[in-house]
Amino acid sequence: MPAKKDPDASMNVPCFYGAELRYRREQAGLTLEQLADGSFRGIPFLSQIERGERGMPMDLARHVDERLGTDGFFQRRCEDVAKARRAGHPLYYADVPDLEKHAETLEEWAPNVIPGLLQTEPYMRVLMRHGESSPSRELIEQRVRARLKRAELWDREQRPAYWGILRESVIRTPLMPPGQMAEQLEHIVNVIRATESVLQIVPQTTAAHPLMYGMAKIMTFPDAPPLVWTESNFDGQIADFPALVKEYRRSYDLLRAVALPPAASLALIEEAARNYRDEAQQGD
Repeated sequence: MPAKKDPDASMNVPCFYGAELRYRREQAGLTLEQLADGSFRGIPFLSQIERGERGMPMDLARHVDERLGTDGFFQRRCEDVAKARRAGHPLYYADVPDLEKHAETLEEWAPNVIPGLLQTEPYMRVLMRHGESSPSRELIEQRVRARLKRAELWDREQRPAYWGILRESVIRTPLMPPGQMAEQLEHIVNVIRATESVLQIVPQTTAAHPLMYGMAKIMTFPDAPPLVWTESNFDGQIADFPALVKEYRRSYDLLRAVALPPAASLALIEEAARNYRDEAQQGD
């Protein structure tokens, strides 16, 4: 029989709480069967939670807190998830907005779409309409409000120092009509300049470069270790293992080296915005 594999608590939010549940259960000297006894849930259900494969419902959270003496820890987690859903964030993303707010530095690489913190509302709506199959109008509105709420970070006095890197194709591929694309690019330039942030562009001619295979957001904190957030279409992962964070850090620094300088990058975005403006006026 293969050895029992521990869930990687750094992978995502369900994995973190699944690993915590297993740790608390084993500390209490209970088997899965003993912990499940008296609840309305079976052993396979509890095992899936420990492996990070599903979330914990409130009735089980109450049972677990009572049996393990965890002082409402898992109930509060369920409440956090409910708040995240009401706020319009998917479960796997529930912790990221707070992490962004408390970060000292925020560096992100966006190879496919403009980062959420820099998106205009029309751009958000395009992404959300096509991000999953047949999203409801209510869900889109919730997520737009949530993303706009995240962008309030730019108005805070104590905001993180921001450094973004985009692939040139992100600004050259119009996801919206020319006028809206012009507004989106102008918005990026205005935010970066107003907040004294840094933005770079990796040219289309640079075919091979570090971090070719996906986005990455590196966050550092004044009183906690750094971490990296990566995301795919329907999932996201938090990595805080020091060696892995170090690899991301080195790759991001090498990516900076192949990108255009900040001033040239903003000039390129401004030029693209003017071209979209001209195209929009010609179409009127």
